[in-house]
Amino acid sequence: MSGKFQPINRDTAYLLPPSLQDWLPDKHLARFVVDVVDQLDLSELVKRYGGGGKQPYHPALLLGLLFYGYATGTFSSRKLEQATYDSVAFRFITGDTHPDHDTIATFRKRFLSELEGLFVQMLVVAKVMGVFKLGKVSLDGTKMKANASKHKAMSWGYANKLEEQLRQEVRELLRRAELADAEDEPEIDIPDELARREDRIEAIKKAKKEIERRAQERFEAEQADYEAKLKRRKDKEEKTGKKARGCEPKAPEAGPRDKDQVNFTDEESRIMPSSEGFVQGYNAQAAVDIDSHLIVENHITQQSNDKQEVEPTLKGLKESETVLGKAEGLLADAGYFSADNVAHCEAAEMTPYISDHRERHNLTWDERFKIPPPCPEDADAVTAMAHRLRTPEGKAIYAKRKSTVETVFGIIKEVMGFRRFHLRGLDAAQGEWNLVCMAWNLKRIYALGS
Repeated sequence: MSGKFQPINRDTAYLLPPSLQDWLPDKHLARFVVDVVDQLDLSELVKRYGGGGKQPYHPALLLGLLFYGYATGTFSSRKLEQATYDSVAFRFITGDTHPDHDTIATFRKRFLSELEGLFVQMLVVAKVMGVFKLGKVSLDGTKMKANASKHKAMSWGYANKLEEQLRQEVRELLRRAELADAEDEPEIDIPDELARREDRIEAIKKAKKEIERRAQERFEAEQADYEAKLKRRKDKEEKTGKKARGCEPKAPEAGPRDKDQVNFTDEESRIMPSSEGFVQGYNAQAAVDIDSHLIVENHITQQSNDKQEVEPTLKGLKESETVLGKAEGLLADAGYFSADNVAHCEAAEMTPYISDHRERHNLTWDERFKIPPPCPEDADAVTAMAHRLRTPEGKAIYAKRKSTVETVFGIIKEVMGFRRFHLRGLDAAQGEWNLVCMAWNLKRIYALGS
């Protein structure tokens, strides 16, 4: 029976030195990653990167390692190091060398801001390849977990309650210290217990200070919004000569609220509602070209509401306009709708397709194909956009939103496996999200060019 099978011989020596080029098929993602990295301008990285007293790995090698790792679901520096031994593709990228996890982690953390400059360069490569031409973009956000537990957070109400409890315990310990010689007193290390409680009180003070700072920022923003609403209401009354309908805007209240909280592990992250319930994380935004499905702008925010994210998206698109071209239109769901956001799009000479209401599922055929009456000639920007979205052409364009940006988020989370940031802090999370988006673009450019 053994003669029917291929022989197993793990001791055969190579007659000639092995070649890395023979290790992978010609059309393999790892080869493509290496080719793209070789086309990027890494001069700034090369200038700044040093090995700390020993000959360093070239930034192109470490970048290729990170890009391929994020594209295939390997994110931790320890797993990346191990993959350089276990995986033929990783060994090809590193030239059969094995950067240790400290080198990988330090490089990633140190040069995250420099990697942001490579995001646009990668899209330029896609343009040169002929697989990308910027047209309309679809904007959406997804809640991404931070490298922190929501159970390691403290609210304003609980912080005040716990602080009072600890101060009471300190008073009690000091009383016991006076009675330390009494026979009926239990043996406890009073100085140690006092020091532990004082440390906790200091940590609570720091947390309360941060909560107060955030509360002041929120109050200033709410106060500005309140004053703007009052002004619009007053202007409308002066214009019409009639009292405006509805209740007057309610003035905001200053100071922290009982449920305001801060996380001790990553204090820059926030509690956010998501499809998985409330998570400790960030709101990751991406603008995706609806034809190529490439991410053309990305950023993260601490705001759970998407309404404030149109303006930074337009700003990011404007900064890359000279090399990528001008986007024709912006698609977004009702979470982004506001008159100001429509005005921002108009000012950027970009046609807005922002839904002004949440669409019902399972519309009847006459609702789906109903043609709206002509748009009034004196219609403002919001009315004109609402009419545009109700035309057959507008509906067809807006329908592409779900099949573009939401598909990208689904693949990033479910296929690439990126569901949580591995670095802490807003800047670090922004850099890592940029790295994730570049990894997605690499996979997508590779698929488009195949």
